[in-house]
Amino acid sequence: MPRRLHLLVNNEIYHVFNRSVGHEIIFSNKRNLQHTLDLLDYYRFTQKMRYSQYKTLTKEFKMDYESNFKEQLPLVEIYAYAFMPNHYHLLLKQLQNGGIGTFIRILQNSFAKYFNIKFDRHGALFQSTFKAKRVETDEEFVHTSRYIHLNPVTSFLIEFNELSIYPWTSFPIYSKDSLNTFVNTNEIIGRFKTREKYVQFVADQADYQRRLGIIKHLILD
Repeated sequence: MPRRLHLLVNNEIYHVFNRSVGHEIIFSNKRNLQHTLDLLDYYRFTQKMRYSQYKTLTKEFKMDYESNFKEQLPLVEIYAYAFMPNHYHLLLKQLQNGGIGTFIRILQNSFAKYFNIKFDRHGALFQSTFKAKRVETDEEFVHTSRYIHLNPVTSFLIEFNELSIYPWTSFPIYSKDSLNTFVNTNEIIGRFKTREKYVQFVADQADYQRRLGIIKHLILD
């Protein structure tokens, strides 16, 4: 992965996104998705063991290993995600020097190896450098989370009323308090006081964001 021109800053929040080479469909089924979510949870910490090796451990050894690495400071805090057919969006806070870069590099490399083996494919899977846009205000923070969660609605993959059960985004975790081991929902929901108010905040923008998505090629430089 090429070196970034601008260093990312600890304790700052970033909207991170990247897409597949040639817009290839990569997040195509629930098995691929679950593997990706497992990688997110695992590699948000610095690891001494590859995920493929970790998966071969007995339950007892897994628990022992997890108890050790989960005492460490994570590389990143994860606030939201969306996995689209050929790209992804993440809302992350960097907690350690180089944390986001390390996390994304290992995440992408690990998924690419899994994907290439599974589909007898060779070569790079993701575009060379991920994009990271710094979130500078509380308002930008909550609006970015909404934008990320609405991506499949904007792209007409689903309707808004399906979003709360759509596993390719973290919205079900926000809307229904679904089982969750790694997404920090407290920071965003805390700004709305209740889960229901955040869900309404997202719903209020669904139609507008979809209309904007249709014409964005006409209004962007």
